[in-house]
Amino acid sequence: MEEQAEGLRELMKDTPRSRNTRIIAVTSGKGGVGKTNISVNMAIAYAQLGKKVILIDGDLGMANVNVLLNVVPKFNLMHVINGKKTMKEIILDTEFGIKFIAGANGFSKIANLSVEELNEFASQFSQLGSADIIIIDTGAGIAENVQRFVAAADEVFVVTTPEPTAITDAYGMIKVITTEVVDRPIDIKLIVNRVHSADEGKRISDRIINIVGQFLNQKVEYLGCVYEDNTVQTSVIRQKPFIVVSPTSKPAVCLKHIVGKIEKTEPETNEGVSSFLKKFIGRKGK
Repeated sequence: MEEQAEGLRELMKDTPRSRNTRIIAVTSGKGGVGKTNISVNMAIAYAQLGKKVILIDGDLGMANVNVLLNVVPKFNLMHVINGKKTMKEIILDTEFGIKFIAGANGFSKIANLSVEELNEFASQFSQLGSADIIIIDTGAGIAENVQRFVAAADEVFVVTTPEPTAITDAYGMIKVITTEVVDRPIDIKLIVNRVHSADEGKRISDRIINIVGQFLNQKVEYLGCVYEDNTVQTSVIRQKPFIVVSPTSKPAVCLKHIVGKIEKTEPETNEGVSSFLKKFIGRKGK
């Protein structure tokens, strides 16, 4: 592991740092809270602001970003890891103004690559530094691959809903992140999905934020809420993001507001794709 890390450090000495690339991991404590929908529509909202956006499907077990985007990827990150394709060859342009990279089971294999293989992958991955925003839709829960993405990102957005189980699992996810995943200050933000009113979203967020502050001594920022609306289900059936299907719907307006709020802040760390990869490799498995 140390030899790999040293090899990566040497490579990165000659790699331009992409300090302006903001890397966001979107995660949740449980499945079924709308995390992928949030990731996809947030990416498009950023693109509508003129940002260069890359969306990575990091849900390695139940990858479904491509379903919402109505694309069928022939290649994924494993083809790059295995040296069969370049990063340029696997990135897909979409009709929604964002670029998409399909994930793959075994992505965490990069932690076990030889120094030569690791350097080649790092060289390929560094090409993503031309993006303004990289959004990683992680899997739900605390699997090792989820923890790697979370540990390496500049910011972590935790998605929950008003359901008691979702609230409990969101707290559990934040607890794992702060006590087991990272050993540095981490920028955690909260989004409450499928609310029926803004007051409901605020009430849920206050409950989580207060408990996290009291028992974990961790600051969590509330980004906002997204309304429950039939538009979302309709968009999934049509395989077109709701921000495109109905740009004036409540969920679309909510996402645009959230992205606008994000743009007014700076992450605590913003060191680009080179730093992301080093932290991803450096994370020790369980």
